[in-house]
Amino acid sequence: MHRLIPLSGDRNGTLAGPDQARGLILFAHGSGSSRLSPRNAAVAQILVERGFGTLLFDLLTESEACDRGNVFDIALLASRLEDAMTHLTKLTGMAKQPLGLFGASTGAAAALVAAARRPERVFAVVSRGGRPDLAGQDLARVRAPTLLIVGGHDSQVLALNRSAMSQMSCEARLHIIPGATHLFEEPGALEAVSLAAADWFEEHLSPEP
Repeated sequence: MHRLIPLSGDRNGTLAGPDQARGLILFAHGSGSSRLSPRNAAVAQILVERGFGTLLFDLLTESEACDRGNVFDIALLASRLEDAMTHLTKLTGMAKQPLGLFGASTGAAAALVAAARRPERVFAVVSRGGRPDLAGQDLARVRAPTLLIVGGHDSQVLALNRSAMSQMSCEARLHIIPGATHLFEEPGALEAVSLAAADWFEEHLSPEP
């Protein structure tokens, strides 16, 4: 399965994965990025190989993305994630799929806010080089098990993630990729991110009995 699906507001998403996926992962890209992010695409490919469905989509329209204020409007980005969740319930076979969220940079904050708002739909969250601190008071409301992946050489973001994790009451784990910087461009770094994310979703992405 690999198809382009229209979303609200003249935005598009790319849905991929097996017909009988073990769950569906929605990707929230970071500032200055889009559904065509090569890093998110690489992670999504690993998840598909592990039996998950993935949805990479644009959080903003092209015109909206030109306004830097929108790029950092976490409430707006989170609402777009929620819109995508609602849209998926209208697609055949998607209504009861357990959902996971994978967020990068500012997209991680949006994923956490959306998870806090929709605890009945979101069963796991993974952040890559994220800014969970931008989720603010919603951090304490997140119930989905959350994995925070940060590069060992990304010192400022690492400190922000440690601080954010201390405010969370759900199961949360900090996973440091040794030697990696913010974009995980070092040899093997992005693969390590992908494998850690896949393991986390395999462990946690299932509805409660």
